Amino acid sequence: MLSFSLQDKRAVIHGGAIGGAVARAFASAGAKVFLTGRTRAKLDAVARDIAAAGGFAEVAVVDALDEEAMLRHADAVAARAGGIDIAFNAVGVLHVQGRPLSELSLEDYFLPVQTYTRSNFLTAKAVAPHMTKQGGGVIISVSTPASRLPGPGYLGHAVACAGVEALTRHMAGELAAFNIRSVCIRSHAIPEAAAAGSHSREVFRPAAESMGMTVEQMLAGKPPGLLVKRLPSLDQMVSTAVFVASEHAGAMTGAVVNLSGGVILD
Repeated sequence: MLSFSLQDKRAVIHGGAIGGAVARAFASAGAKVFLTGRTRAKLDAVARDIAAAGGFAEVAVVDALDEEAMLRHADAVAARAGGIDIAFNAVGVLHVQGRPLSELSLEDYFLPVQTYTRSNFLTAKAVAPHMTKQGGGVIISVSTPASRLPGPGYLGHAVACAGVEALTRHMAGELAAFNIRSVCIRSHAIPEAAAAGSHSREVFRPAAESMGMTVEQMLAGKPPGLLVKRLPSLDQMVSTAVFVASEHAGAMTGAVVNLSGGVILD
């Protein structure tokens, strides 16, 4: 069986439900994990799981929208661990979906655009100098099929995801000279992440209620355009992240890895 080793790699991870799952997978593959988020109790729970399995994890409460905090954290990790090899951003924010342009306020439109593009920009800005110094690394972001789908109802989210993918492509070119790869994973909704307390649960709730069902019932169905039998699993997401972070994906940069279930065809 092919194994994607991350032995002794140093990984900084920003994000909650998906970030925690990726942290466990990275640690299982041998990486030293530095996990950040907004809720200390959730971060500590992930770190305990990793330590119980024999892995290494440190946690810190860091605001992924605060430039100085992000720079300080990356500097501290690099000083403690001797460098940073992997950065993974799965930061999410509760935002409005389901409203057409005529009913969408500028603030509600701009919130996801500002949050997702800012946090991914700051992740790259914080870790790139350390990756440059050591001769390489990989920066991984997350988007959704909304980046290339028509509306209605998720204009801000669509522009945010398109922006994250644009950052991925641009950084691939800018950072290539320093042997730094930049890859985005475009995933459809992940039912396990919503069940684990991801912000997506509250984002999906209005749509589910409008159809007279729970979020779980809605995600258990087959969304329009889905060509495979089900939405992507959390295990598929984290396995993809491990592969992208590993040397097996060493020729991959500027890419958007498609986990949309066929909703988007590349």
